[in-house]
Amino acid sequence: MLSQQPWHSLGDARGLDLDATLTSGQCFRWQRQNGTWQGVSGGHAVQVKLEDGRLLADCPADQDDWWRRYFALDMDYAALHARFARSRRLAACVAAAPGLRVLRQPFFEVLCSFLISQNNNIPRIRGIIGRLCDLCGEALPDGQRAFPTPQALAAQTPDTMAVLRAGWRADYLLAAARAVAEGKLRPEHLAALPLDQARDQLMTLRGVGPKVADCVLLYGLGFWDAWPSDVWMKRAMPALFPKGMPRAAAGYRGIAQQYIFEYARRSLPRGTDKKGQKKPAAGPKKTAVSGG
Repeated sequence: MLSQQPWHSLGDARGLDLDATLTSGQCFRWQRQNGTWQGVSGGHAVQVKLEDGRLLADCPADQDDWWRRYFALDMDYAALHARFARSRRLAACVAAAPGLRVLRQPFFEVLCSFLISQNNNIPRIRGIIGRLCDLCGEALPDGQRAFPTPQALAAQTPDTMAVLRAGWRADYLLAAARAVAEGKLRPEHLAALPLDQARDQLMTLRGVGPKVADCVLLYGLGFWDAWPSDVWMKRAMPALFPKGMPRAAAGYRGIAQQYIFEYARRSLPRGTDKKGQKKPAAGPKKTAVSGG
């Protein structure tokens, strides 16, 4: 349970929709309880809620800037939406969830989370991540656990990792942790590279293909033009954008992808059933992993 800090404002929410954002498949350590959202990231635990157009938090004041950046309160999404509106179809995707934001998350958390996400579903992903944090994450004052550091995870063995029930993903997690802990893969170096080179570097890790690499680039390194392509995007693009991403998304295709992904889950059929009939759209329930 989180220790109660005085609720205080992190500032103008700028249209942020917590429900849409925190259930969009880009993060896995948030829970909605009694009208607030409780989460852990970057070694910090927090409760947040929206009130009168402002984002309120119960975190210590010295964490305010960290959470403002995490929730992208410093980005002008209104201007970005105006840019996207140059494409009629992209504007329709934005209109389906205008308060959706791409979070700025810690690199190592994103890397491990999306290695875990492969061929997986959100409840199981959340379970594995929870067990991973219990295994070697630092204890926080409120009784929760931080995400493990690369060094703490790198010190594990296949035997100690068995408790995760992560299967073959455990080997990928250990390899990634050791590469980061040993300095063979450095986020500050990746962030300074051109997008294609950063993607290639990430893909030298075991278990990291183009989809996972783009998730890490977008959610963990702020490459706004990296756009993961999962099953929903592969359905959405031919149906909505047969000529590829619209020009209006140039430079921010990863953020545009998030709106397209959400629109696709809400509005496009989920393939066909055993009788060859089209399945209905998934609706607002969030069970898939964005790009994972």
